[in-house]
Amino acid sequence: MKTALIIFSMLAAAPAAAQVMAPAEYVNTAGASDLYERQSSQIVLQTTQDPKVRQFAQQMIAEHTTSTADVKAAAARSRVPVAPPALMPAQAELIAQLRAESGPARDAIYLAQQKASHNQALDVQKAYAMDGTAPALKAAAGKIVPVVESHIAMLKAM
Repeated sequence: MKTALIIFSMLAAAPAAAQVMAPAEYVNTAGASDLYERQSSQIVLQTTQDPKVRQFAQQMIAEHTTSTADVKAAAARSRVPVAPPALMPAQAELIAQLRAESGPARDAIYLAQQKASHNQALDVQKAYAMDGTAPALKAAAGKIVPVVESHIAMLKAM
């Protein structure tokens, strides 16, 4: 329970999706989210014995690599500079928390983090897809929304 509260409080500190992000902020936020998804999935793959967790983590690496490429391409079309993705402080804390665990405890924390982070990512993607100001980035966000929704559905089934 304590872990879940820490996760949700850290993610609550992430940028609010209710306000429309500037294109560069959206690119940075999406990049950080994808980087977190890839890094956390790589960490859990080091120790998980659960085939469902393993399959999910492998899919997260592949699909968040694709979404990063899609956002980078859209940013280039929109002439929005793209810095290398960097984790936000809350995401770095989540990674540290994941590294501190192993085995089934790591799997449980990973899944809890994934649920929270995907809900946050969905809010960001939906908001930009609806109200974003750079058409190419808006289209990319719209393409990413159903992918994140499918991740959330997979998590609910686990």
